Amino acid sequence: MARFLKEGISQEEKDDADAEVRKTVEGILDDIKARGDAALKDYSEKFDNWRPDKFRLSRVEIDGCYDQVTKQNIEDIKFAQSQVRGFAEIQKAALVDVEQETLPGVTLGHKNIPVNSVGCYVPGGKYPMVASAHMSVVTAKVAGVKRIIACAPPYEGNPSPAIVVAQDMAGADEIYCLGGVQAMGAMALGTEEISGVDMLVGPGNAYVAEAKRQLFGRVGIDLLAGPTETLIIADETVDGELCATDLLGQAEHGPTSPAILLTTSEELARETMKEVERQLKILPTGEVAGQAWDVYGQVIVCDSEEEMLFEADRIASEHVQVMTKDPDYFLNNMTNYGALFLGPETNVAYGDKVIGTNHTLPTKTAGRYTGGLWVGKFIKTHTYQRVTKEASVEVGKYCSRLCALEGFAGHKEQADIRLRRYAGINEG
Repeated sequence: MARFLKEGISQEEKDDADAEVRKTVEGILDDIKARGDAALKDYSEKFDNWRPDKFRLSRVEIDGCYDQVTKQNIEDIKFAQSQVRGFAEIQKAALVDVEQETLPGVTLGHKNIPVNSVGCYVPGGKYPMVASAHMSVVTAKVAGVKRIIACAPPYEGNPSPAIVVAQDMAGADEIYCLGGVQAMGAMALGTEEISGVDMLVGPGNAYVAEAKRQLFGRVGIDLLAGPTETLIIADETVDGELCATDLLGQAEHGPTSPAILLTTSEELARETMKEVERQLKILPTGEVAGQAWDVYGQVIVCDSEEEMLFEADRIASEHVQVMTKDPDYFLNNMTNYGALFLGPETNVAYGDKVIGTNHTLPTKTAGRYTGGLWVGKFIKTHTYQRVTKEASVEVGKYCSRLCALEGFAGHKEQADIRLRRYAGINEG
């Protein structure tokens, strides 16, 4: 049976925190509906100390951001975007239109059509999350989205030059310096300055994720991608230093980021816990990572790989790093997760920043029913049908009887009128 050497915050405490977030977000979105740009400016000033005349950046302002980053920065962004673009193109190639004659005279098919407009959110208040621009804007561009707008909060009192450059290089059509719930509301609801979009994508904090949840239905969303989660599955083949490094490497995202160690080795578990405390004293982001570890961190010791698999699927973490003697066991058997990182040679930071897979992934156990952001999220699959007169008669007989079975008289008449016209059959 799984044993907890360290337990995190209780589900009841999580539920209470979520309820407070829901209430706050609902109020902000209602205010944006009522007051538009005026509300955006008030919330931007309140939360980000940022109240410009216009949130949209001009071409001159965007070009000025290039002057504030180094040539090496630009080359690194270019490399990362080429990896993301390349994998997105591979994924898009797997999406094909189909058309098939399924019965004599009956042709069915589907077309893959990109969403017309998308709003891409790039977190950046605490850290300038440059990589999120690649993940959303580049992928939407590969999908063929016609209008892509990008929002990111100010960083240290101004638009983040690195984020703006990444958004521009990725191909965003409009770039706004606007963050948080107010950005999500503006992109979904539309204001005097910002025309609304059909879909919202991108990660964010608990408030951003909740805004997406409340706005879903009015617009589409990619998924609920809230505070970062990481789960490390490890055995005696690795050491505590590596496990601690990889746990804290994700816990530094914010004070509500769960970091969990799942292992069959109690020795490794205790070594990792000691290493976490040691590294927290020297890690520059140790204060934030320490809060996350203290409140949300967990250490679970299991008796077998099978038990670790069960616990891992129950947890359904956003990131799952597997460092065991047989990582493929989890690749072949796990069903609930955002993304897998197999073996000690890789790590979540590679996926977050540069390797090419998308880092916008499901959190809060959403991996039970959805995968992460990918080119297919921006593409709608629409079906169509084409039928000859002869086939309409054949299918119509079945349709008429089945509609009668269900009591749908109007549906039945849709079939019957074609039977009368194409075959002279009176079904009554």
